[in-house]
Amino acid sequence: MRNRKPARGTRGRSIARRLAMQGLYQWQLTRQPGSLIKEQLLEGDESAGVDAEYFAELLDGCIGNQTQISAALTDCADRPLQQLDVVEAGILMIGVYELQHRIEIPYRVIINEAVELCKRFGATDAHKYVNAVLDRAARGIRTAEV
Repeated sequence: MRNRKPARGTRGRSIARRLAMQGLYQWQLTRQPGSLIKEQLLEGDESAGVDAEYFAELLDGCIGNQTQISAALTDCADRPLQQLDVVEAGILMIGVYELQHRIEIPYRVIINEAVELCKRFGATDAHKYVNAVLDRAARGIRTAEV
């Protein structure tokens, strides 16, 4: 891992979400250990400016809580996580993880970040699906906030 100052703020977290999405993509296809995926992604040039701690939390949290995340998505999505496109599945995993474990982040910020990731990396119009699913998830997970 390169010696970099830990990034803070929204840009560092946005990069962390993008790297976590890439890591979850790789993990879903290969089932490599998360530690190996983290190391590979943090060594790459695309990690410049990343909030490395947040990236590690997202990747480890999504992999470690896959069962709970899938259960939360069961009520919100029209099909199981395993039947979704790998990119959208990773983005939804990150969104649900953040809704469940990062209460200090407003749900609208979480949804917006997921939609932006999907617009950039997902299939055409997949961002609409991600938006709808995470909106339903937020209503169930963040009842007091929504």
